[in-house]
Amino acid sequence: MNRQTVAELRSARSRTGDARLLREVGAADLRSVAEVRHALRALLDGRAEPDRCATAELLTSELLANALVHTDGEAVVTAVVSGRRLRVEVRDFAERGGGTGGSTGVGPGARSASAAGDEEAGQRTSGRGLLLVRALADAWGVRAHDVGKSVWFELEGLTEAEGLRLDGDAA
Repeated sequence: MNRQTVAELRSARSRTGDARLLREVGAADLRSVAEVRHALRALLDGRAEPDRCATAELLTSELLANALVHTDGEAVVTAVVSGRRLRVEVRDFAERGGGTGGSTGVGPGARSASAAGDEEAGQRTSGRGLLLVRALADAWGVRAHDVGKSVWFELEGLTEAEGLRLDGDAA
């Protein structure tokens, strides 16, 4: 992972007064999904109703698992609470064509013919993460970078709270 990119993310986020979470996740480290979920729960404590918190945890888990399973690299998870809105972004550092985006033509809303056939037959056992994001998030999308991409979602309707900062960095 490009340390300069991570430093830039850290710097940009630290200039705001918003509550935030920033976690770097190693390649294929699926154990980290639970750790990020717990950190997100702590970030949202007192800011979100239990059902909104559960939705945020589920969607974050799905995006992070996708990044770790479908790319060979590391990921960075950023969660920002600004007013009554939560935005979570998971960035991978896969070369173009890797993962669920890039130049493969398979991305949000797109399905391969075989995936569509499996789904219709009720045999599909994975690949529903972005469907959950689409169904449960108030907004979501994908942003391409020179290296890798970011998949993000937003949830509205959090509780206003002031001054909480959980990012592992010194303030």
